[in-house]
Amino acid sequence: MNINYLERDGKPTLAYIYTPAAQEGKPRPLVMFLGGYRSDMNGTKATYFEQRCIARGQAFLRFDYSGHGKSDGKFEDGTIGAWAADVTDVLNHAQGDQKAILVGSSMGGWIALLAARANAHDIHALIGIAAAPDFTEEIYHQRLDAAQRKTLMETGIVTVENDYSDEPYSFTRDFYEDGKSNLVLSQSQNLSFPLHLFQGMQDKDVPPETATKIAEIYGLNSSAITFIKDGDHRLSRPQDLERIDQAIESMSA
Repeated sequence: MNINYLERDGKPTLAYIYTPAAQEGKPRPLVMFLGGYRSDMNGTKATYFEQRCIARGQAFLRFDYSGHGKSDGKFEDGTIGAWAADVTDVLNHAQGDQKAILVGSSMGGWIALLAARANAHDIHALIGIAAAPDFTEEIYHQRLDAAQRKTLMETGIVTVENDYSDEPYSFTRDFYEDGKSNLVLSQSQNLSFPLHLFQGMQDKDVPPETATKIAEIYGLNSSAITFIKDGDHRLSRPQDLERIDQAIESMSA
């Protein structure tokens, strides 16, 4: 797959891979995958859903947020709001007149909700995989102790233990404050398209209650939740991926 680059005035250049729909067959919405925190577009889920979409002739788009993967920019300069704007820029560049299904994993679920709100008329459906909206609040209030919170406010940065690597990651005051201005679970929201959430019951990062709260905030009538009893946060096992892809295909009809 050839990597394309979207150059933007005053913003980091973004790397993306777009596979157009096959000419034959019935039209289906474009599927756009939004990865998680520090993930890139070559992850297991992104490449799996791409291959499944190619197999059925469906357009697919994956990309790297600024400061991630092949895109320009420093990771430490990124914020939820900036990465949501990245989604809008790439989507508007590649989408054409197609409706889109946003598939957001972990942090990508939060960003998908923001991007869907900003581009509501272009969205066909939204799928969340262990969606983690408003997680900056959980980090600040539950994972940081009083001393770390004081350090964050005084110096602008603090290190946080990384459950997936021996190397801790940096949590900045700008990232936290931007997250606070982009919270999506503080009041009821209206959706003009369906939302399907996939949530592992063995997820150590996002509690199952988060999926329930998202559905309540965005309307139970337009939301569906699939709880996977033995699923973890990644939901990247073959059976998990197949189940999510079935939802993508079903919602594409």
